[in-house]
Amino acid sequence: MPLNKIAAAIAEALPGDLSGDVRRNINAAAQAVLEKMDLVTREEIEVQEKILLRTREKLEALEVRITELEQNKDPPSD
Repeated sequence: MPLNKIAAAIAEALPGDLSGDVRRNINAAAQAVLEKMDLVTREEIEVQEKILLRTREKLEALEVRITELEQNKDPPSD
């Protein structure tokens, strides 16, 4: 959820009798706090999930290949 939507949701939750200036100040303060929290976007999470999935697939393929190589290795001769 974009920061401005979060801030707007907070402002909407405030009592209706607050003056416009007070609501704007609270909205601005809430948005400033949220921006300082260094949050990531849904898109950034999805990109990282795709990268992680590809990495897992490569790791699994390498594990299979290592197992095959170990099984086909010539036994040491005495």
